[in-house]
Amino acid sequence: MTAYTPRELVGPGQGLRFTESPRWRGDRLWFIDIHGNAIKSVGLGGDLRTEIELPFKPNGLGFLPDGSVVFSDALNLSMKRWQDGVSHDHADLSATCVFCLSDAIADAQGRTWVSDIGYNFWNPDAAPAETCVIARIDPDGRVTKVAGNLRFPNGVVITPDGSTLIIAETNGFCLTAYDIGADGSLSNQRVWADLPEGVQPDGICLDPEGAVWVANPGEAGSKVLRVREGGEVTATVELETHAYAVAVAGAKGEKLVICASDSHDPAAIAANPTAHLLIVDL
Repeated sequence: MTAYTPRELVGPGQGLRFTESPRWRGDRLWFIDIHGNAIKSVGLGGDLRTEIELPFKPNGLGFLPDGSVVFSDALNLSMKRWQDGVSHDHADLSATCVFCLSDAIADAQGRTWVSDIGYNFWNPDAAPAETCVIARIDPDGRVTKVAGNLRFPNGVVITPDGSTLIIAETNGFCLTAYDIGADGSLSNQRVWADLPEGVQPDGICLDPEGAVWVANPGEAGSKVLRVREGGEVTATVELETHAYAVAVAGAKGEKLVICASDSHDPAAIAANPTAHLLIVDL
């Protein structure tokens, strides 16, 4: 098993509050800063840039084939589309989702796939919903529930050929896969990988060899895992903080960027944000 050591890309104290949904686009990594109410980007040299400032807490990030950006107003259960400097209402998910929108990704057909977090970070004592869903948003904004009864569905990826959707079930301690039909339906639900005991997957990404990198802020230790289909762990990144999301970056997928923070508690973040970005040379 390979063990990687990360280095700092953007350190604490540079204005980041809590980063999620990193996506490589062109020559920069775009990401959500949830508690910073913004979408930002960073180059591999560490130069930060604010791309979009928002009046709400965003989550989930994707890029449609026409170049527009999609992201959620997470607490209001709606998806927005940003094009030519203007924000448009893209979809209303209030009839489909439970509490708060989680991760999202767009595909080559212009569809957006959104998971429903089912967990109240503002009231951790509230029991998480055990019947969370995956919703598909078609290019015209129509919303369809395509999967349900998930246990805190979180990070989501689609294989490059568009045939398989893989989602991290945080409270299921596994990665779950579906076949994607030509009509956008999901079928053949299966466990893509059971994870080691105590690993609670958050953000995930695919590498060029088809393995999944898994951010794990759970009780099994602060680390990132590289997992093959079936559950074999082939590499780890040991951390002194918590990893909440990951992205393969660089022209050839030769880097791994980790969204890290000492806490996901909103009160702790408001008092002392510790969000930073780490990078690994693969």
